[in-house]
Amino acid sequence: MKDARSIIVTRAVQEIQDGMNVNLGIGIPTLIANEIPSEYNVLLQSENGLLGIGPYPVEGLEDPDLINAGKETVTAVAGASFFDSAESFAMIRGGHIDLAILGGMEVSQTGDLANWMIPGKMVKGMGGAMDLVNGAKRVVVIMDHVNKHGESKVKKECTLPLTGKQVVHRLITDLAVFDFTPEGMILVETQEGVTVEEVTEKTEAVFKIGRQYII
Repeated sequence: MKDARSIIVTRAVQEIQDGMNVNLGIGIPTLIANEIPSEYNVLLQSENGLLGIGPYPVEGLEDPDLINAGKETVTAVAGASFFDSAESFAMIRGGHIDLAILGGMEVSQTGDLANWMIPGKMVKGMGGAMDLVNGAKRVVVIMDHVNKHGESKVKKECTLPLTGKQVVHRLITDLAVFDFTPEGMILVETQEGVTVEEVTEKTEAVFKIGRQYII
């Protein structure tokens, strides 16, 4: 049996296409870097000024000066580029990132995203999330479907401070995959072994069921 994190990462990798410039958010999204097919020519971008992130380094061969936006040590592929954060954010704001895969705390039925802070807890800042959700050509959010208390994180309305409004194109959880369209939030896939009934039971948001599930 795969754990929830493995299920999410395995499905999220399918969003990446050959030739893309991709930004992976901190947390679970960083695990995707090691799963991208080796034959793909994909450039991973980090807000702190690196285009061409490679897999995580082998233990003992880490370079403490080579980190991603989450301050994790990384490697760089041949031909990688290094630049300051101002140029990095110009790249994001200029629409040069094909895909951003970000973690989420809550997503609403209209595609609002809350992922940068929990009130009362110390945070260092919003990072690049607010720029990414508005600058990337496509935004995919990955997260657990429910929190540790069993409450749905897929909400009618987000209760946490918003990162962006109506910015999510696709949501991938350990239970299902949803798309956000002008017609509303649509269930497009269930994860292996998960029923539509289970998804409905654990989802606060109102959504439509994709045609493939309608008999």
